[in-house]
Amino acid sequence: MSAVSGPRTAVAVTAAKAAAVLSRRLGFGGGTALPGLVADAVAPGLAARLAARLGHGCVLITGTNGKTTTARLVRNIAQAAGYRPVHNHSGSNLMRGITACLIEATDARGQLRQPERRLGIFEVDEATLPEAAAALSPRVVAFTNLFRDQLDRYGEVDSVAAVWRRALAALPPATTVVLNADDPGVASLADACRGPVLFYAVSDTACAVEEIEHAADARWCPACGCEYTYSAVFYGHVGHWSCPGCGRARPAADIEATRVGQRPDAPLRLSLSTPSGQLDLSLPLMGLYNAYNALAAVSVAVALAVPAEAIQTGAASFTAAFGRQERMVVRGREVHTILAKNPAGLNQVLRAISAEEGPKNLLFLLNDDIADGRDVSWIWDVDFEMLAGQAALLLASGRRAADMALRLKYADIDAYPGIEPDTEAALEMALALTPEGERLYVSPTYTAMLQVRKLLARWGQRPPFWEEA
Repeated sequence: MSAVSGPRTAVAVTAAKAAAVLSRRLGFGGGTALPGLVADAVAPGLAARLAARLGHGCVLITGTNGKTTTARLVRNIAQAAGYRPVHNHSGSNLMRGITACLIEATDARGQLRQPERRLGIFEVDEATLPEAAAALSPRVVAFTNLFRDQLDRYGEVDSVAAVWRRALAALPPATTVVLNADDPGVASLADACRGPVLFYAVSDTACAVEEIEHAADARWCPACGCEYTYSAVFYGHVGHWSCPGCGRARPAADIEATRVGQRPDAPLRLSLSTPSGQLDLSLPLMGLYNAYNALAAVSVAVALAVPAEAIQTGAASFTAAFGRQERMVVRGREVHTILAKNPAGLNQVLRAISAEEGPKNLLFLLNDDIADGRDVSWIWDVDFEMLAGQAALLLASGRRAADMALRLKYADIDAYPGIEPDTEAALEMALALTPEGERLYVSPTYTAMLQVRKLLARWGQRPPFWEEA
């Protein structure tokens, strides 16, 4: 009997599956992490042994923003190409979550079902990448972007980049690395790669902004210390960059968006240039940052040699992940939930919301749990001012509701923010104050998003997020 299907593996899988069922029945959560902890306690290193049985290997997707959306789009494309993906769609992206995801794809003996069709698609926490890469031996590793996020946990962006460089240096030469050419911190990772690199970028400068945001996180070249110059800025520090000191510059892209179509209340439309030709995609998402998520996903597909027809079919079937521009109809209101967890991400959310016509109904929820980041000072780097004169309803909630309300007040949005720390009470209030038939925007940090999603799913008669593939 192989090591994968030995007695200890069987015990670990049985215990993990039981833990998942118990967690869900007792209402502790979706059983997306606990089973991995249980399994690893019984059979350490089980994830590596299971991943080795994936017939088509695996893909790792990491970065500050966009991991869940990118991985979900890759999953859809892989399904259209005939793969049977193993995907941590719940967003549980530490090793325990990846282990739990692999176990869910096994039978009671720990054997993967249809291993010859299996492709692992795992979003991975930024700090977990070295461990995941060493354990899973990925075919492709994709990076979305690098922004300041949870400083108390990750440190500054340079610290995260150093962790990623160490992980890349240890990858086998056969691994393809997918990098965002428009993000200088991500593009520079190519120096640490031993194998093939695919760059993606936006070339359509019609969607550029006038100047770099004050909250941009990569302003100076790490090689010579000179400040980057930009011929086009898209958001944050992402754009067409170059260093006047040492000559480093945005590399040429292998996959690029030659046209980005953004209109309020309309799908995001993209024309992409790829090594095999032109692709036109339409996605039910808003914001330029999602154009980059789509580019990352298509680049992964190119690295896997997926046909263009499967890319288009997979994109056509895409729906937003839970809490990431997810829409639900609740009590006659369209509730649009958009996760916000750092300045760069929330600025893009606000830019997309402000582009919509008419007054806005807005609920912001700010928590400071470990998964959110204890330090909430980042909200002062968010440009809430772009909502000036647009708020019909403005509410602040969460454990740090008062901090959020203070920031909103100083943004001078022309609507005095209401405060209700309790999440359920705040949602009830926001729904009651939003006229029937109108849209309510809910923008929570991560742990608040889990609470919000649970409540809205119950009220809107939707299944829990872990049951929605």
